[in-house]
Amino acid sequence: MPHYAIVYSEYTMIETVKVGIREFREKLADYLESGTALAITRHGETLGFYIPTQKRSRKAELDAMRAAAKDLDQMISSWGASEEELINEYKEARGAARKKKRNAK
Repeated sequence: MPHYAIVYSEYTMIETVKVGIREFREKLADYLESGTALAITRHGETLGFYIPTQKRSRKAELDAMRAAAKDLDQMISSWGASEEELINEYKEARGAARKKKRNAK
């Protein structure tokens, strides 16, 4: 049975539901979909908080992605790098990371 608590942050007061870590793990999908702020506990001690983001409309999400893409295009342009150079750099970095992971095993 969840208990309620109030969390104060620098900006606002948030009412949270206290749930044990085992219950949180078992009902994770439900809690993530619910949009409820949670205080996750183990043996009565708070381990952390789950604070859901504000749900935005699909249009707002698309507008945010377009704005981010525009900013990224401007940043890439300021570097003077071509798409091909960036792709090659990414492939090299990814290959190095994979090689490092394989060698760590």
